[in-house]
Amino acid sequence: MKKILFALLGILLTVGTAQAQDDAVKLSKSAGKALAAYSQDPAGNGSKLVEAKTKIDQALQTPEAQALASAWLVKGDVYSARIQNEMAMQQVNPNAKLTGDNDALEAFNAYRTAYEKPEAKKYEKEQAIDGIVLIQPLVINVGVSKYNDKEFEKAFFAFRASLEAHEILKASKKKSVLDDPKEYTDQVFFTALLASLGKRCNDAVSFYEILYNKGTDSVGVYEGLYNCKLELKDEAGALKILQEGRKKFPEEGSLLFAEINYYISKGRLNELTGSLEHAINKEPGNASLYRALGDVYNNLFTALMEDSTKTREQKAPKLKEYADLAKANFKTAIDKEPNNVDFNYSLGALLYNETNIIAQEMNATSFTTAAGQKRYQELKTEMLKDVDEALKYFQKAESLDPNDMSMLAAMIQAYGRKEDDALYLEFKKRLDVVKKGEKNAASYFKN
Repeated sequence: MKKILFALLGILLTVGTAQAQDDAVKLSKSAGKALAAYSQDPAGNGSKLVEAKTKIDQALQTPEAQALASAWLVKGDVYSARIQNEMAMQQVNPNAKLTGDNDALEAFNAYRTAYEKPEAKKYEKEQAIDGIVLIQPLVINVGVSKYNDKEFEKAFFAFRASLEAHEILKASKKKSVLDDPKEYTDQVFFTALLASLGKRCNDAVSFYEILYNKGTDSVGVYEGLYNCKLELKDEAGALKILQEGRKKFPEEGSLLFAEINYYISKGRLNELTGSLEHAINKEPGNASLYRALGDVYNNLFTALMEDSTKTREQKAPKLKEYADLAKANFKTAIDKEPNNVDFNYSLGALLYNETNIIAQEMNATSFTTAAGQKRYQELKTEMLKDVDEALKYFQKAESLDPNDMSMLAAMIQAYGRKEDDALYLEFKKRLDVVKKGEKNAASYFKN
């Protein structure tokens, strides 16, 4: 009797499993039929696409459908149809929103799953490849949209998928939108950058290293690797990258500032000033080296200004020393390249920041006595004289580039401190133009 019951139970289990698999297959096929009906008349059968999505999503909740390459192909086709339809609508109405979060990525993942199924038949793999060829550029388009919306992690997922698609297509000897070596290199770099912006430094390092290992000529790769390795607490690896980058790109400001900040954080600034002075002795005509040394002392000046552990009196001697050394080097750089916007802006910014020391003393001066009021006026006169000195360099920079946002913002502050309402409003208006993505047609000051 027991043998009979066990045999019967086995039959029931087999029938139940077969029934579940049969239902999943039917649901997947039904989704495919709905998609076919939509494809025959997209305008008249829009509801069929909705039906197809509902059915394939339901089918793929079951292990039975998940095991079938055919089911994943249907999902890829359904989601591909959705994103193609919605992007076509955006051509007519740029403000139209996409229904799904990233249907292009969903389609790619489905096609890839079908392609990788060991049981997939040859024609199913070919269908998956065809789907990937079609969806790859759409994945990139959605990734760009995610980036514009500052959804950096989602943009990274899309860009990473475009590179995975490229590898599959390359292995299958099919055309990829990333076949051009420059297009591919750019895509790897932006994928790494998006990973970094999306707080995924482990992923970012893996993509940056693809380019680094090929001997990249991009300073951005070194900068990105350095920052991410620091974020991941790999200080030795970060310093190695930074040193290599500084040697390879000696005049790149981003790596210079990274080096400055690193040495400052380690209290090793003398090493940096020493190396720059050594470089100046070798190349006395290189204006960029003087600017770099000026930047070092300017950073020391700024760091000490912001140090709340010391009093104004304690900081005063070193602040003067750093400011004087920075000014001397900036002025030498300007003597060698008078029309360099950055050099003029840097000196103007330093001179203006020095006026903050005077402003602090003014704020601490008492108005309760005649002596205090007199001292306040003396300080104000001195401060305004220094602001005028800073403005000489800001004005020169503005005459060379009327659309530099940092310079325009600095001029607004300077004219605000001078209480010159007319020029304050003029440069505020000019800065607003640049913020809107437009350009000022001409400079206010003449070179």
